[in-house]
Amino acid sequence: MKFSFATKKLAAGAICMLAVPAFSHIVLETKTAPAGSAYKAVFQVGHGCQGSATTGISVQIPTGFQGAKPYPKAGWALVTKLGKLVKPYDIHGKQISEDVTVVSWTASSKDAALQDAHFDEFTLRGKLPEAAGPLWFKVLQSCESGNLDWSELPAAGASSKGLEFPAVLLEVTGQEGAASMDSAPVHAPGAHQH
Repeated sequence: MKFSFATKKLAAGAICMLAVPAFSHIVLETKTAPAGSAYKAVFQVGHGCQGSATTGISVQIPTGFQGAKPYPKAGWALVTKLGKLVKPYDIHGKQISEDVTVVSWTASSKDAALQDAHFDEFTLRGKLPEAAGPLWFKVLQSCESGNLDWSELPAAGASSKGLEFPAVLLEVTGQEGAASMDSAPVHAPGAHQH
C-alpha cells in the first residue's frame, strides 16, 4: 500500500502532537519513591513561557522533605532559603528546627537562559517523609517575558488531570519491599557530615 507524502506528514504531525503533553508541564524524572528514602528530585523543563526563554526556576520544598541540597548548574546562580520548621526532626542526635524551604536557580546571563525550544533538568536531593502519600513541589518558572506558576493542587483525593498549572507531584510509596534510591545519607544544612 502506498502513502502520499501529505499522508505521511500528517501522521508524523499527529505522533508529535501526542508526544507534546509529556513535556507540557514541569515533571519529575522519577515520579514515585519509597517513604523514608533518600531521593534525587530531577525537575524536567520542556518549554519556556509562550515562546520566551526560561531565566529562573524556584522550587518550594514541601513539608516533610528533609535536608534539601540542590545541584549547582553551570551558568546559573543558586540560592537556598532557610525557614523554621513546624515540626523539627533529628539527624545524628541533633535536632533540626530550620531547613531549606526554597531552592532557586537563576540564569547568570542571556546566553545561559534555557531557550523555549530546548530541554533541561534542575536537580536537588533530600530525604522523603516516613509516611506514604502525595508530595507536591510548587515551582515558579520565570522567563524573559512573563512566568508560569506551577502551583495548582487538586482537591484531596482528586487527580491533577485538567489543571492548567499543576504543582509537581511525587508519589511517596510504602516502604515494604522498596529499596532506597541511594544508600548515601542525606544531611540537613549545618548537620555533621562524614
